[in-house]
Amino acid sequence: MGALPVRWRPPKSCLPQTGTSPLSGPTPDTQEARARIESRAQLIEALAGGCKPKADWRIGTEHEKFPFLTDTLEPVPYDGPRSIKALLEGLRDRFGWKGIYEGDNIIALAGESNQGNVSLEPGGQFELSGAPLETVHDTCEEVHEHLVQVREVGDALGIGFLGLGASPSWTRGQTPVMPKGRYKIMAPYMDKVGRYGRDMMFRTCTVQVNLDFASEADMVQKLRVSLALQPIATALFANSPFLEGKPNGFLSFRSEVWTDTDNARAGMLPFVFENGMNFERYVDYALDVPMYFVMRDGQYVNCAGESFRAFLNGRLPQLQGELPTMKDWTDHLTTIFPEVRLKKYLEMRGADSGPWRRLCALPAFWTGLLYEQSSLDAAWDLVKGWTAEERQALRDAVPRQALNATIRGRTIRHVSRDVLAI
Repeated sequence: MGALPVRWRPPKSCLPQTGTSPLSGPTPDTQEARARIESRAQLIEALAGGCKPKADWRIGTEHEKFPFLTDTLEPVPYDGPRSIKALLEGLRDRFGWKGIYEGDNIIALAGESNQGNVSLEPGGQFELSGAPLETVHDTCEEVHEHLVQVREVGDALGIGFLGLGASPSWTRGQTPVMPKGRYKIMAPYMDKVGRYGRDMMFRTCTVQVNLDFASEADMVQKLRVSLALQPIATALFANSPFLEGKPNGFLSFRSEVWTDTDNARAGMLPFVFENGMNFERYVDYALDVPMYFVMRDGQYVNCAGESFRAFLNGRLPQLQGELPTMKDWTDHLTTIFPEVRLKKYLEMRGADSGPWRRLCALPAFWTGLLYEQSSLDAAWDLVKGWTAEERQALRDAVPRQALNATIRGRTIRHVSRDVLAI
């Protein structure tokens, strides 16, 4: 896998340590996060800081769902007596969540350390970013508790929740827009870089699993295996065949959306499979992904299309001479959308949202593959011979064909049985 350059040393955080860091949720505004970045090595160290011993590995689950008005089946607006705002305020007041605000608007909820966070996607999709938990049973219980809470509040408001990968009926024009500054920057930029950007933002829902790694070598193996097998998860969990009231021609329209949203920040990351893959290679990739924004004094500064590499050198046009903070970098990493995303943990991003039983199945699938070394090795043996072209062809075929897609003459239905047997 290649040695690290002599100029960079793994930080102490890559050695066995105690304690864990959150797997999901908003970037904390700490003194460390506000520290200025003066070298590329700091960015590499930040990713490597996710290394932790196996005893401290955790499972984080994030899932989204579409709220709808139960009497009219219309989407839920942000404001009004039956609204997204009322849902958030109801959860806050009834269950003790802490409201997070942008201006006067409540836009998210923060729980205790073992509760995770509730946030909004651009079209009002309701997301639980779960806490880092020890077992799949724990994360299933978390999902169940969250759904009990939102149903209790939603029932009182006449609001239900739909677990699908794409909204089956509403047009873009019918879909509400949440009052979050970052989305005002993202949406116009999306129109310039792909066909499906606004569909991704406003009309899709996903479930994803966030998992830890022990070392750089462990990260690389897990990243390679999970990228190669992400189309398998997409096929198994495909759940978005309808759009605007009729079949859309796909089994996972949500997955198809990502093929033409913004290819500068999405995709299968073929460089991950090249010799020498390490934290540094991912940092170099992320530095060249176009920016969306930076936050200053609670306001979003539009930097759409600019280079974080230029920012690192004090040459961001909007903030001339200013160096980025670690929070700027962490925020930038959240705007990169490959099939598997590296932060201080790995995010599995290939599955459509679905009903409760599938929300529990996805973490079981990935934890079983990646958290036991013999299973990880067996999975790598299965996929290591696949070429970049074969991986990409599979990824492109799965949204339409799902389990009937093929690789090397075998259907994904058969390959997935091999994967599940591992």
